[in-house]
Amino acid sequence: MNNTTYSAKKSEIESKWYIIDAANKPLGRVATEAAKLLRGKHKPTYTPNIDTGDHVIILNCKDAILTGRKLDQKVYRHHSGYIGGMHETSARVMMENTPEKAMMIAIKGMLPHTKLGRQMVKKLRVYAGNEHENIAQKPEVWEVK
Repeated sequence: MNNTTYSAKKSEIESKWYIIDAANKPLGRVATEAAKLLRGKHKPTYTPNIDTGDHVIILNCKDAILTGRKLDQKVYRHHSGYIGGMHETSARVMMENTPEKAMMIAIKGMLPHTKLGRQMVKKLRVYAGNEHENIAQKPEVWEVK
């Protein structure tokens, strides 16, 4: 009996392209599925220290929903680094103006905060509408449960 743990090598990794439609689905549920695909946790060859994930395209971010009272209560904050440089944006304003950014922030927070995570986020494409420019990659549709 062989008791060695399998570890993927960079030469063995094959990445696919997936499309997720965020219309009428909770933003967080879509983000967790996207993060799972980007990390490669849906594959049997998942290795924590190697980027085994796939490319993800998310469409219709403008139609994603926030449940409960998050539209009014959730606040996105970032700081410029200067004194008095705190910027706050409510979820309602963020979803009206830049819904792609709200989705990116949610997904990025679910990935590792390391070089590996920054490498994974480069494989993510987020669009507010139904149009995308990655038809040549022949992406498969991924259903969010």
